[in-house]
Amino acid sequence: MNLRQRWMERLINFYPPLVGAGIRSHTIDDRTVEVEMNLTSFNRNLVGVHFGGSLYAMCDPWFMLILMRLLGSDYIVWDKAASIQFKKPGRSRVRARFNIPVERVEEIRRDADAQGKIEPVFFVDVIGEEGEVVASVEKLLYVRRKKPI
Repeated sequence: MNLRQRWMERLINFYPPLVGAGIRSHTIDDRTVEVEMNLTSFNRNLVGVHFGGSLYAMCDPWFMLILMRLLGSDYIVWDKAASIQFKKPGRSRVRARFNIPVERVEEIRRDADAQGKIEPVFFVDVIGEEGEVVASVEKLLYVRRKKPI
């Protein structure tokens, strides 16, 4: 990972929607980002658990940002759609780990080159401190090569 990318990924922790919800990200490696959010008065809902919008916000940009980095500037990558299922109330710190394996990146690159555009789907669980699944998120991305091969 180059220095500019590292700097930009650290700055995202100061992005107002993430700061306001108390969301912090940590880049583990080029393919992995771990995100956490403590339960605070700024992200607590009316019944005292994590606000659903904050749970989604902690999952929003990561697959897109990881894939943009891994595919490089020859590809366009956008978030296209998402869904979230709330499984249990989030009563404490929650975490999510976003990872795209090498094989999946190569499959996406190959399919985008062959088909022009593709819409890969990714899944992540938001996990509470006791190991319980608080929410499950599905992300649909849009990927295409900028110039035909």
